[in-house]
Amino acid sequence: MTATGADRDAPGARAWWWWGRRRSVVLDVGLALVSAVECAAEGVAFAGRAGGPEALGALLGFLVGSVLLVRRRWPITVVLVSIAVAPAEMGFLMGVVGLYTLAASEVPRRYTAVLAGMATVAVFVVTAVEMRRDIAAQADDFDPSTWYVPVMALFMTLGLNAPPVLFGLYIGARRRLMESLRERADSLEQELSLLADRAEQRAQWARQEERRRIAREMHDVVAHRVSLMVVHAAALQAVALKDPQKAVRNAALVGDMGRQALTELREMLGVLREEAVPAASASAAPAAVPLAAVGRAAAAAAEAAAGPGLDAVEGLCEESRLAGTVVELVVLGEAGEPGAYPPEVERTAYRVVQEALTNVHKHAPGAAVVVRLAHRGAEVAMQVENGPSDAGAADAGLPSGGNGLVGMKERVSRLGGVFVSGPTDAGGFKVSAVIPVRES
Repeated sequence: MTATGADRDAPGARAWWWWGRRRSVVLDVGLALVSAVECAAEGVAFAGRAGGPEALGALLGFLVGSVLLVRRRWPITVVLVSIAVAPAEMGFLMGVVGLYTLAASEVPRRYTAVLAGMATVAVFVVTAVEMRRDIAAQADDFDPSTWYVPVMALFMTLGLNAPPVLFGLYIGARRRLMESLRERADSLEQELSLLADRAEQRAQWARQEERRRIAREMHDVVAHRVSLMVVHAAALQAVALKDPQKAVRNAALVGDMGRQALTELREMLGVLREEAVPAASASAAPAAVPLAAVGRAAAAAAEAAAGPGLDAVEGLCEESRLAGTVVELVVLGEAGEPGAYPPEVERTAYRVVQEALTNVHKHAPGAAVVVRLAHRGAEVAMQVENGPSDAGAADAGLPSGGNGLVGMKERVSRLGGVFVSGPTDAGGFKVSAVIPVRES
């Protein structure tokens, strides 16, 4: 009777009509048998007092006591039957168990209060009548006061009915509390699972973002320098026999650019190693360095090297001029002091111009290029426009992976800017970007 029903919804549990567990069936069947035997004996006694057949009284008592079998399914029925047979002094166990089951069930409390009150009145009346009858039978030996019978009958009734009702209310409240705790635990588990899924999605997104960031950094460091080296090498091959002095100058430029590319790569890899080693040594077991740490290291590499800024655009254009490309730099507005813009803005603007010039070397050899920079206070705009390729210029045969424009757009978009690229009416190509300074 004190079971809380914690495992009645356990997975794989077998259903036994309205019982959730096998031991509930055993308990109710045992109580019903005991109640049936008790009521049958009390029915025989009642039939003897009423002058009826004892067999009929025993059968009626057995049927009445068996009603306790359905106490979990219909507790109101059990209490009503116990109230009905109370005048026959029948169903003591059925009344106690019925009141407990009613109080512990999900029946509305107003119904429980009404039925408990009815059962209390019925037991009180029967107890008072029997007590008065017993006192009358021994009137010569005991002469009680007027209030003795009602008070004693009330105490006996409360002692009989109050404990099962209070205990049933306690068990019902405890059962509801356990169910609410289980529901809360299930909801928390679902929330934790959802949070874990979201965290995994954010981690996956972060890993992809770091891959793109590392690819951009490596592409920007290598592609421009190597492209210029290939262009100079092609020029060196073309003029080696005709103009040895120019060939020597081109060879020196190739060496300088190669050394610059190696220096930039060494700086980036050095910072990556410095960031990755602590992350790997922090774990107890050897494990791969998280990609997020590598991405942070890549960003830290750019920060540590301070990166080229807008003041290096002129040198960038000069390198392309040395490679034989006609480059015109137009600066609009006041540039301000060096470092007036956030480092990320200047570095992104430089990388956009750098990649645009690299694309000119790859796809439009011999084309004239115009580089425009506009300082507008709240934003920085840049545009690199080239004309059609010179048919007479030698093509260096530079490969293209199609990642340059994608990387430029990602860089500018990450700072809240706008990036546009496409062919021009004159047969050339134009790259434009606007980067907000305040948002960055």
